[in-house]
Amino acid sequence: MTERNAIDVVTPRNPGLTSEEVAERVERGEVNDVPVRSSRSAGEIVRANVFTRFNAIIGVLFLVILVVGPIQDGLFGFVIVANTAIGIFQELRAKRTLDSLAVIGESRPEVRRDGATAEIHTSQIVLGDLIELGPGDKVVVDGEVAEADSLEIDESLLTGEADPVVKRAGDQVMSGSFVVAGGGAFTATKVGRQAYAAQLADEASRFTLVNSELRNGISQILKYVMWLMIPTAVGLIISQFTVESHDGREAVRRTVGGIVPMVPEGLVLLTSVAFAIGVVRLGRKQCLVQELPAIEGLARVDVVCLDKTGTLTEGGMDVAELRPLDGADEAYAARALAALGGSDPHPNASLQAIIDAYPAPTKAADAWRTTGTLPFSSARKYSGAAFTEPDGGTGNWLLGAPDVLLPDGHAALGQIDRLNDEGLRVLLLARTDTALDDPAAARAVTPFALVVLEQRLRPDAAETLGYFADQQVQTKVISGDNAVSVGAVAGKLGLPGAQQPVDARRLPAGRDEMAEVLERGSVFGRVTPQQKRDMVGALQSRGHNVAMTGDGVNDVLALKDADIGVSMGSGSEATRAVAQIVLLNNSFATLPSVVAEGRRVIGNITRVATLFLTKTVYSVLLAVLVVCWQVPYPFLPRHLTLLSTLTIGVPAFFLALAPNKERAQPHFVRRVMRYATPAGLICGVAAFASYLFARHVYSGPHALDAETSAATLTLFLLEVWVLAIVARPYTWWRIALVLAMVAGFALVLVVPWLQDFFALRLAGDEGPWTAVGIAVAGGVVLEFVWAWIRRRDTAGLPA
Repeated sequence: MTERNAIDVVTPRNPGLTSEEVAERVERGEVNDVPVRSSRSAGEIVRANVFTRFNAIIGVLFLVILVVGPIQDGLFGFVIVANTAIGIFQELRAKRTLDSLAVIGESRPEVRRDGATAEIHTSQIVLGDLIELGPGDKVVVDGEVAEADSLEIDESLLTGEADPVVKRAGDQVMSGSFVVAGGGAFTATKVGRQAYAAQLADEASRFTLVNSELRNGISQILKYVMWLMIPTAVGLIISQFTVESHDGREAVRRTVGGIVPMVPEGLVLLTSVAFAIGVVRLGRKQCLVQELPAIEGLARVDVVCLDKTGTLTEGGMDVAELRPLDGADEAYAARALAALGGSDPHPNASLQAIIDAYPAPTKAADAWRTTGTLPFSSARKYSGAAFTEPDGGTGNWLLGAPDVLLPDGHAALGQIDRLNDEGLRVLLLARTDTALDDPAAARAVTPFALVVLEQRLRPDAAETLGYFADQQVQTKVISGDNAVSVGAVAGKLGLPGAQQPVDARRLPAGRDEMAEVLERGSVFGRVTPQQKRDMVGALQSRGHNVAMTGDGVNDVLALKDADIGVSMGSGSEATRAVAQIVLLNNSFATLPSVVAEGRRVIGNITRVATLFLTKTVYSVLLAVLVVCWQVPYPFLPRHLTLLSTLTIGVPAFFLALAPNKERAQPHFVRRVMRYATPAGLICGVAAFASYLFARHVYSGPHALDAETSAATLTLFLLEVWVLAIVARPYTWWRIALVLAMVAGFALVLVVPWLQDFFALRLAGDEGPWTAVGIAVAGGVVLEFVWAWIRRRDTAGLPA
C-alpha cells in the first residue's frame, strides 16, 4: 500500500448543514434512529423469566393441585412465583446498571454544522450531516468521503480484509469501519437501519447469553432432564393410578409429588441472578460488561496480553530531554518539533507531549507552513511532514522509532539502548530528501535529534500484575514500542521475564514456532497490529484462553480475535466497539474484580448445580423404583417442597452469591454430573430402602403417613449431607447455614401445627431410628464415592 501527501490546494471549508436543514431532516424522520442497546428490554426480561418450559410444567401441576387440594401440596407453585419475581427484579436491576454505563461509554462523533464542529450523540446524526474523522474514530453511518488528509480506513471488521484502505474524496465508507491513520470528513448517505452495520446487527443485542460454557452446559443438562422426565412421568402416572385406584385424589397428589422434584427449576434462575448481580457489582466499579459471558470468560483466561501504553502506563507523557545529534542546532530542532506538532490535527500521546513542550510560535511570520503530511501508522512506526520555512527553505521531516529509521550499527543506537534500559521512550527527529510517500524515505534520513519521553506508570499496575501471577495467569506485554524500553517498564513493575524482552521483528512467521517463543517470553516490542493478532491466534492454538487489553486503534484486530477483549474507557471508539469489557475508569486494576466475579459465578453455579441435579437424579430413580415395585409414591408435593427449600433453594441462593476464588475449570457438565449422579443414586436408594422397611413396620389406616415420614427423614439427612459436602471448605457462615437448615427441619418435627401442615409425624422408635441409620450408612458411602471422584479429578483421570 502506498502513502500519499496531503492535497496542497487550499479548498474552501465545507460548512456542513445549516440548523434549518437539520430541522427539516428531523421532521422527515431522516435521523440515525438505531437504538444503542446494552441490554434486553424490560419486556424481554419478563418474558424470558416467565415463559419457560419448566414454568409451564410446574404451572400445570400447580393448577392440578389447586383442583384436588389441599393447598399445602401446592406450595411449590408459590416458590416458583417467588423465584421468577426475584429473577426479574435482579435482571432489571442489572439492565439499569448496563444502560447507565452504556450512556457514559457511548461515542460522540464530531459533526460540522453551520460551519462549526460540535460533538453530538450518534442518534442525533441526520442524513447529509458532515462528520469529521480522526485516528481511532469509528464510522458510525454510511457515507461518502468529502475531505481526505491521508485518510486510511480499516474495514476488516466488515469485510475481513486486513489491510487498511486509502480513501479519497468521493469514495464510499461503511459504518462499522474505523480510521487507522490520517483524517478527513464524510457526508452521511445512509442513516438509521439503512446503514450497513445496522443491518448486520439488527437481530443482535449487546446483551447476549451465547458462547458461554456455563449457559450452554445448563441448557444441555436441561435437555437431558426433559428426555428423562417424559417416559418416567408417564410410567409414574400409570403406576399411581393403578396402585391408588381407590383414591383418585391421593393418586394425583402422589403423581405430582413424583414429577415436580425432577424439574431443576431454580438452576436457570440462580445462574441469571448470579450473572446479573455480577454486572451490578462491576458497574459500581465503572466496568461496563457489554456481553454477560465476558464475566465468565475472563475467569477462564490463563493468558492476559497487555498493551503497555494506556495499560501499564498512563496515557500522558512528558518530554524529559532533547539531544541533538552530530552537532545539530537544538533551537532549530525545537522549531521543527513545534512545526510537526502543529501539522497533525489528531496527535497521539507522544506528539501531544512534544506539542506541550514545544508550542507553536506566537508570531505567524515565524511559523513553518505545512505543505504535506504523512500521518503516524502503527505498521510504519513513524510520521512526517513537509514544510516551507519563513526564509523560503523547504524540508521533509520524519519523527518515529529510531531503530526503524536508523541503519544497523549507527552510533546513536548505543545511547538509545541505554535510555531504553531506563524505561524511557525515545523518538528520532530526522530529515529526508525523499518524498514522504516513498517507502524508501525511512532508509535515507539525516538524524537530527533524539526526543526522550518519560512515561507515567500507573500506580496500581504492579499490584495487578502481582495478582495475575498469584492466580497462575500468564501476563504478556505486547507493545509497538522498543522492546528494551518496554522491558524496562515491565521490570519496574516486577513482571517475571521482563529482563529478556523480544523484538517482534525477529519472531518466526509460522504459528507453531511463534507460539513456542510466546510461551517462553513475557515482553515483546516493535509488534505490528497484524502481529498482535497473529500472537493471540498462536497462543490460542496452544489451548490457551487469551484476554487482550488495549486502548488504541492498533489493538482492534487483536481485541476482536481474543477470547475476551478489554478496552479502556478513554481508548479509541473502535476498541470500545469490539471489546466485551470496557473499563470506564481507565483503571487496569479493575480487571482482578472482573476475574473475581467470574470465578464467583462459575464456582458457585457449579456448587449449586450439583445440589439441583442431585434432586433430579434421585427423583427420576425413585419414580422408576416405584413403578417397578408397584407401591404408592413415598412423598407428597409438600414433603419435597419442604426438603427442596431447606436443602437446595435457600442454601443455593446464599452459596451462589458467596465469594469464591477457585480457579475456573472447563467441562462444566461433566464435572457437575460426575458428582450429582452418584449423590442422587445414593439418596434415592437410601430413601426407598427406608420407605420399604417402614412398610413392613407400620400398619393401619395411618401407616402411609408414617412410612412417608420415615422416608422423608432419611432423604432430608442425606440431602443435608450433600449440602455439607458442597459447602466445603467451611467458613463460619457456611456452618451456620447448614445448621440453620437442620434446625428448620427439626422445628417442623416438633411443632404440632407444622407436623399437621406438612403431614410429617414420626411414629414409634424402630422406624425413625432405622431411617437415621440408613441415612448415616448412605452418608458414609457418599463421602467415600466423592473422595474417590475428587482424587481422580486431581489426578486428571476420567471418572
